[in-house]
Amino acid sequence: MSNLTELNKLIIFRNILNDTILNRLLDSAVNDAPSISYQITHELLTKAEQLQLQGNALKSYLMYLILNDENIFSTTVETTGGAIGESLFKAVVHDISILQDVLKSDLRCLTNEFLEDFHPTHCTITSKIEEMTNYFLDNTGSCPAEKIFKKLVDYYTRFGHGEMAQYAAFRWSEDGVLVGVKHYDQIRLEDIIGYDRQKETLIRNTEAFLANKPANNVLLVGARGTGKSSSVKALVNRYFTDGLRLVEIAKHQIKYLHELMSSLRNRGKKFILFLDDLSFEDYEVEYKYLKSVLDGGVESKPANVIIIATSNRRHLVRELWNDRSENNSDIHRNDTINEKISLSDRFGITLTYLQPNQEEYLTIVEEMAKKHNIALCPAQLRSEAIKWELSHSGRSGRTAQQFISYILGNVKTG
Repeated sequence: MSNLTELNKLIIFRNILNDTILNRLLDSAVNDAPSISYQITHELLTKAEQLQLQGNALKSYLMYLILNDENIFSTTVETTGGAIGESLFKAVVHDISILQDVLKSDLRCLTNEFLEDFHPTHCTITSKIEEMTNYFLDNTGSCPAEKIFKKLVDYYTRFGHGEMAQYAAFRWSEDGVLVGVKHYDQIRLEDIIGYDRQKETLIRNTEAFLANKPANNVLLVGARGTGKSSSVKALVNRYFTDGLRLVEIAKHQIKYLHELMSSLRNRGKKFILFLDDLSFEDYEVEYKYLKSVLDGGVESKPANVIIIATSNRRHLVRELWNDRSENNSDIHRNDTINEKISLSDRFGITLTYLQPNQEEYLTIVEEMAKKHNIALCPAQLRSEAIKWELSHSGRSGRTAQQFISYILGNVKTG
C-alpha cells in the first residue's frame, strides 16, 4: 500500500482530498492497484501541462493543491498577516509532517514513467511550487516542519490562497462571486510612453495604500486611447506580489458595490475596484449608488479597497441644457445641477490624460518602433505615422500602437 494513503490523516488540508485526481489515486493506492489507470495518467498529464508543473508531476500537483487550498490556516494567515494561535499551529505542523512523509516516499507505483520527470511544453509561469516542494523534500534536516510552517505563512501572506494566489484581476459575476481573469493584460507602466506626472501620482497613491497609509480614490479623465485604463492595469502587474488585486465592475453592477465590498473587507489583500470608461446619461441613477460609496454612507468603505475610475468626461453625469433653463420646473434647479456635476468631486485625485500633440505622438511612435526593432529611417517612420493618424482616430497612444502593429505586419524588422 502506498504512503499516499497517509493523506487521509490530514486535519487542516483535508479539502485536497476532494480533488478528483487525488481521489482516484487514493482509491488506486488503497486497492493496491498494480498500475495507475490510463484515465488518471491522462488527467494528471493534462493538469501538469496546463499548470506548467515540473519534476515529478504527482508531487508537484500535490504541492499545487496545498498552496492553493482554502482552509482555516490559509484564510487566517491572510486576514491576520501571519498571526496564528498555538492550537492551530500544532494542527498545521501535524499535517506538514504527514505531507513531508508522503512527498519523500516512492510513488512510482502510482505514476507513469513520463510523469516522473515532467517537462511542460511551455514554462512561462514564475511558480513557487518547485521551491516549496524542495523544502518538503529536504533530507538534510535543515527544514523541519516548524520551518516549513513559516515558509507557508510567508507564502499565504504574500500571495494569498486559492484564486487570490493565481490571478491578478477579477470580475464580479452576476452570481455575486469573484471570477479570475485568466489572460490579464501584462502591460507595464514603463510601456506607457509619456504621462510621467500621472504615473508618478498613481504610484505614490498606490504605495501609500499598500503601506496602510491614507490613500485616495482616483478618477482618470481624458481623450480615448491615451493610456488611462492601461495605467491602472499596470499598477496591479507592478504590485501583485505586494498583495494588490483588481476587481473590474460594470456600470450596471454599481448598485452591488456594498455587497462586493463586504465580501472583500476581511480579505488579506488590497483591492482596486475598477470602473472603466465610466459615464452616466441624465436618466441613469446608478451614479447615486457610487456617490454614496464615495461619500462613506452608513457603511464605511473597507480600508483594503480603493476605487479607480476612467472616463472620457470630466463630469461623469451628462448635464442637459434643460437643467439650467429658466423654464425648468424644478424649484431646486441649482441642487439638480450640483448633484450631477459633483460626482467627480468625490474622487480625491483627478488625473487628466490629454491628447498628445504631434511631437509627443511621434515620440510615442519612435519609442515603440525602437522596442520592436523596426527598420525604417526616422523620416519615413514619422511621415507614415502622420499619415496614419490623419486617416484614423487622431493622435493617441492607441493610434500609435495600431500604426506599429500595421508596420510590423508589412515591413521587415531589423
